[in-house]
Amino acid sequence: MGKSRFILPNAFTSMNFLLGVFAICWVTGAFDSFTSTDTLRMGAYFVMLSMLLDKLDGFAARLVNASSEFGAQFDSLADLIAFGLAPAFCVFFTYKICAPQFFEQNAALLVVTFSIYVLCAAMRLAKYNACDSDTYHHHFSGLPSTFAGAINATLVVFLKSKGIFTDPNSALVFIPVVVMLATGILMVSPLFLPKLQPRKNKAFNIFQGVLIVLTYIAGFMFISEKVPYVLEYLLVLGGCYLVIGFSVGLINRSKIIEEAKASKSND
Repeated sequence: MGKSRFILPNAFTSMNFLLGVFAICWVTGAFDSFTSTDTLRMGAYFVMLSMLLDKLDGFAARLVNASSEFGAQFDSLADLIAFGLAPAFCVFFTYKICAPQFFEQNAALLVVTFSIYVLCAAMRLAKYNACDSDTYHHHFSGLPSTFAGAINATLVVFLKSKGIFTDPNSALVFIPVVVMLATGILMVSPLFLPKLQPRKNKAFNIFQGVLIVLTYIAGFMFISEKVPYVLEYLLVLGGCYLVIGFSVGLINRSKIIEEAKASKSND
């Protein structure tokens, strides 16, 4: 097949890159003439699609034996756009459009939070390529940018649907800022999060598989406002995964580090 085998994985990476770019264009209003759908929801939907398609480039690369340094760097650049910049723009422009008074009063806070989140996403991706990609095989070191981006994009759409941004004096309006700052810090934190992969327990694997399938269904239906509880399902599932996962990682922290050292010394 020669170099042609690299086309498939890089095509998926290109798709993720463009979805991130389109998300930014939609939430900023650059493409609002192309659809009658809520531009903020459309932008967040593109972030969600990027998350659902994110693993396909790696799977395709392994399937056709087309892993490369170029592919790894291209994937990180696409992730930075789709899960770093795009979700940050979703949060920022949701405030600008839906809560203009709050935006004017807290512009500095929003800019600082925006900057911290994007920088943390960039540092996490650089750290993964430089240090973590071959170190931890069963855990993430820090929150993956994929999950951070999806959580932030989904949260602002959910809060907007509940009318949270209509009252600039409500304490609930600060939730997206706090979550974006927290997820940014978690991306560069030394905490461990178990990866979603097959385990020895068959019942757990079935349970995990069902949740993944339901997540893909809910993710693709994200764009429709007529389907109930899609946003709630995604947020609850994501929150439970992070709370339980980081707790398990904290409890087993020493064991995880020792296993990584042993694996590295054997290599």
